[in-house]
Amino acid sequence: MPLSDLLKISPEIADALADGRPVVALESTIITHGMPYPQNLEMAGRVEAIVRAAGAIPATIAIMDGAFRVGLAGADLRRLAETGATAAKASRRDVAALLNSGAIAGTTVATTMQAAEFAGIQLFATGGIGGVHRGAELSFDVSADLEELSRTPVAVVCAGAKAILDIAKTLEVLETKGVPVVGYGTDEFPAFWTRGSGHPVDQRLDTPEAVAALLDTQFRLGMGGVLVANPIPAADALDPQMIAATIEQALADAGAAGIAGKATTPFLLKRIFELTGGRSLVSNIALVENNARVAAAIAVALSRRMAR
Repeated sequence: MPLSDLLKISPEIADALADGRPVVALESTIITHGMPYPQNLEMAGRVEAIVRAAGAIPATIAIMDGAFRVGLAGADLRRLAETGATAAKASRRDVAALLNSGAIAGTTVATTMQAAEFAGIQLFATGGIGGVHRGAELSFDVSADLEELSRTPVAVVCAGAKAILDIAKTLEVLETKGVPVVGYGTDEFPAFWTRGSGHPVDQRLDTPEAVAALLDTQFRLGMGGVLVANPIPAADALDPQMIAATIEQALADAGAAGIAGKATTPFLLKRIFELTGGRSLVSNIALVENNARVAAAIAVALSRRMAR
């Protein structure tokens, strides 16, 4: 059956896709759960402006009014921002129930990828992906983002995995699931707030055109998604020793508070924000903006390649 009643694409995005123009998907949990209103709305506007300045069209994605909304703007984007953390946080397992309920929900990496594929968008910019949580050998807490990357043909530009995770195990799972991990201008997998994690990427590519060539081949083969790891700009990175100690303190606080499951990541990010005096959020915003810029450049290169 057609998805027309469950997928609402804005006229601007629909026209761009029909014309083969570059489009970059943007997730919405950073709007709903990343920061309060009106800062979240201002941030969303800046990220969209960066994508446009780089020659692509931004498509912010959320679940609203019983449908995936692809290309939120104006009053609807403001409504999402004002709803904030009272909105649901939608991963793949939640989608059908949220669509049926008519609830407002921010989409995670996994669900934004899903909606982007439905719409025909091949590039997606986010902050950092989810992955294998520390202690997952006991909790089995592994993000749905990794499974989505293995099956959904969308390229995700990110600043690596969130540093609160077990990055070594996250990379092992990505390897097992056949997800290419490309370092954009780096040989080392970035760790969100810092430029390196000590772990190598599968391969390094240094230009949007080189990444676009790889994506073209990957998608024509039907081999699932690609992770493009783009380090946070050096000027915005946090001190590695400081953030490592802060994460350990936040993890200890989470354990003491009995935090587990899907509540873990929001708790840790909030606690790290508190412990760093807000510096973690400033860096988070900077890396999201940088990822949007790189994703737009790759989308432009891929669009040109497809038009040949």
